[in-house]
Parts: sequence; structure tokens; C-alpha cells
Amino acid sequence: MDAKIFDMPCADIAWCPGCGNFLILKSLKDALTELDIKPENLVMVSGVGSASKTPHYIRANVFDGLHGRILPPACAIKAVNPELTVVAVGGDGDMYGEGGNHLIHAIRRNSNITNIVHNNMLYCLTRKQASPSSSYGLITPVQTHGVTEEPFNPVAIAISAGATFVARAFCTDTEKTKEIIKKAILHKGYSLVDVLMPCVTFEVNSYKWFKENSYYLEQTDKVFSREEAFKKAIEIEKLPLGIFYIQEGKATFEENQTAYKDNKTPLVFREISRGKMINDLLHSYT
Repeated sequence: MDAKIFDMPCADIAWCPGCGNFLILKSLKDALTELDIKPENLVMVSGVGSASKTPHYIRANVFDGLHGRILPPACAIKAVNPELTVVAVGGDGDMYGEGGNHLIHAIRRNSNITNIVHNNMLYCLTRKQASPSSSYGLITPVQTHGVTEEPFNPVAIAISAGATFVARAFCTDTEKTKEIIKKAILHKGYSLVDVLMPCVTFEVNSYKWFKENSYYLEQTDKVFSREEAFKKAIEIEKLPLGIFYIQEGKATFEENQTAYKDNKTPLVFREISRGKMINDLLHSYT
């Protein structure tokens, strides 16, 4: 299958020239192509922001939600039709700021979705505000005396909260990012892929900075224990890249629903018999 099957015809791209979002989009489309996922079986879920425009450039089913409210509809879509591939995409503000609480509970539930976060450590659409992952001391037009909070560490938070797949990538390494995304999609359970990228307009950390301040974990057949993964996750002198942690065999949110215990037919395809009380209630609104 050609990656162009996911191309939207005559798409008006809203990103700046040189934006890392283009590279993440390429890695994602290549991953979907190599996994032979059909557009009709894919649902892209997004919120508000530059990263959340990603689904607009992919020919597939799309649900655009509210800012920071990406994960609840993504989990719901997967729950009513577990046969779909569900990918939730947003920026670091969308996912870790407004959506931080939803992130924790999506991890707890172990919904079988892939969560890709475009992390440029800044709110860029609103013109260079500090985001949860901005560096300590960063001066912005809003934080004029510098950021005073410790940066949010999504990888460490995900591992400590019990996520079953946790990875970090760098947007320019499109081949490595593609392979990480493929593994995340194939994983049964919640998958977090935190992708580092600079903003080329409000440049805080450049492509060069990310390259010089990161390194790849040695990926072998041996999977890090949760403790080993957490130790790597809290390294800040240089940011580790790669797959930190995988836990197999944990039941997903969908598998835990009683509706699927004896009947594997997706809820969306079932005929649901409404009782008299429900019918009366519905008719009362007509």
C-alpha cells in the first residue's frame, strides 16, 4: 500500500515552513502504510492547536474535540468499536496541560489507543506561552521573570501511573519515529509516544539543541523493568529516546467491559432494545 492513500487532496497546510509537524505526519503515515491499516478502519482524534491539525492532512475518520479533551472521546470510540485503530494526537499543552487529568485516567484504564504528543515545550499557537513541559527559567511574553515550575515529565509520569507502552522520539529521525509508532499501534493497551520537536517560529530549543541534548537508548530484546525505565525517564542532562517500557498481557479497558464478556460484537453494530422508560423520555423531547 502506498502512503499516498492517506493524503488529503488539495489540503491547505497551516503549519510554518520547516515545522517538525511535517516530519511527524510523514512518520505516522509511513507507519500506517506499513501496517496496512485501511483509512476506513482508522480514527484520528485531536483537540486544538498546531499538532491537532495533523488529522486534517490524513484521509481517515476524524473526531476534532475540545482543547485538552482528546482522550475521553478517543477511549469512547475504541470502546464502542474495538475493531478500529484509534490514534489520539495533540501538543504538549493539549495533552499535558488542559488534558493532564484525562491522560492519567486513560493510562489507568489501559484503553487500547495510541497517544502521540507533539512536544515542542511551548504553547506556540498562542504565541510563546510556557507549557507544562517548558524548561525552568524560560522567559516568555507571559512568564516575563522566567518559568518557576519544574517541567512536567510525561515519560516518568506515564511509567509511574502504569502505562503499558511508553516511548519518546525525535521528529527528525523519521525512520526511528516510524518504527516506534508502529510498535505503539501494535501494542495491546494504552501507548504514549512523546515526540520532541522545535517550534521554528518561536524557537526555544532548536533542531540542533534537541540533537545535542538527547541520545538513543540501547534497544535490545530485553525489555527494561519498570524501575529501570523510570530511572531512565528522570534523566534530564540528556533526554533518552526510544522505547522505555512495555508491559504485555494487561487487560484493556475494552476487555474489562461486561458488554464484551460473552459477546465480542462491537457495540456500534448491536441492536439495542430501549425500554419503555427510555422511549417515553426520548418522546418527551419531540
